[in-house]
Amino acid sequence: MIQASVCTIGDEILIGQVVDTNSSRIARALGEAGIPVRSMVSVGDSREAILDALRRELSKSSIVITTGGLGPTKDDITKDVLGELSGSTRMVENPQQREIMEQILSSRGLQVLESNRRQAWVPERCEVIPNKLGTAPIMSFTADNGSVLYALPGVPHEAAGALPDVLEHIRRRFAINDICHRNVMVYGLAESALSELIAPWEDALPPEIHLAYLPDPLKGIRLRLSIYSGTSAKENALIDSELEKLKSILGNRIYSDADDTLEATVGRIFKENGLTLAAAESCTGGEIAHLLTTVSGASEYFLGSVTSYAIKVKEEVLGVPAETIEKFGVVSEEGAIAMAKGVRRLLGSDYSVATTGLAGAEGDGRNPGGTVWIAVAGPNGEKAHKFSYHNDRKRNIQRFAATALDFLRLFVLSELNA
Repeated sequence: MIQASVCTIGDEILIGQVVDTNSSRIARALGEAGIPVRSMVSVGDSREAILDALRRELSKSSIVITTGGLGPTKDDITKDVLGELSGSTRMVENPQQREIMEQILSSRGLQVLESNRRQAWVPERCEVIPNKLGTAPIMSFTADNGSVLYALPGVPHEAAGALPDVLEHIRRRFAINDICHRNVMVYGLAESALSELIAPWEDALPPEIHLAYLPDPLKGIRLRLSIYSGTSAKENALIDSELEKLKSILGNRIYSDADDTLEATVGRIFKENGLTLAAAESCTGGEIAHLLTTVSGASEYFLGSVTSYAIKVKEEVLGVPAETIEKFGVVSEEGAIAMAKGVRRLLGSDYSVATTGLAGAEGDGRNPGGTVWIAVAGPNGEKAHKFSYHNDRKRNIQRFAATALDFLRLFVLSELNA
């Protein structure tokens, strides 16, 4: 089976100054194309480290993809190292990349410097795939053993933009086996609880199906079912059969049978049913509104939100009675419901969701840190529930917002199916 390695290059990754998102994006694209990734490595801006890593990976993988080290500054040494690795004795200019580079810099009102011009020069023994989004070309090298190395820019949007062309190049060079990935998105269960709940189903899976648990604070848990060989029709039929069994176990804990998000799922429910939504946020500080508006077309159903962080805003904007806060506290079932009813009334939406809680570690005398009350309101009434998480402040806010979207999803579905 054809396998790949991914290598990120740059001191900034090793010291934690930059988060490496390229590796996961590349690995995912390769996996979807039927090419499993056998290893991921990161190396600094050192000639010896880069050479050692690439020689090792080229000896073990048919495809090696690197990112980083192709910029115009002196610490960007990857291109020179690739020239040495490929046995190229000189650099040659690539006219197509030079033209792209000049157009990009000119459109930004920037002067074309000599350091920029050098980016269009490549080792003579490489094949160039033009980088339409940046100044550094994408380079392809063929090793003596037939393995192929692709060098991509490290800028994330440029690396992502290069992947379709790189994958097309790979398909022309290699015979790729069929692969089938299916994702099931689950929310509201811890990974350990989910594993225990579906253990009998997992134990009975056909041997060719591989199951992976992929937790995410905003998405819940993605269950990925994979088959790495066979015909697509046969693979899909087998996985479909197993998914039906899984759905009978998990029910509405599954919010999507695609690689999806809670905000997109909520959006579809509201859009398909012609409903509108508003939000009132205290402890989530606008995170719910942010998530909802990352979905294209959200303006069709999401009317807006009120970030009522201060008690004054809760009372004077949302109309939460002062006596409710005085009697029950800000972080309470009664307070959350009053916020949800208030924003629904204020913005005239069909449904609303509200959050009030303590994202930090400190409690308020009534509730420990990590507590959130989530309320939803709709045409037929309101509902609230208390949740507790024990993460840092940022992660708690993410969990609060994701849980609020799931709580809203279940509430609306229950009313639509009533």
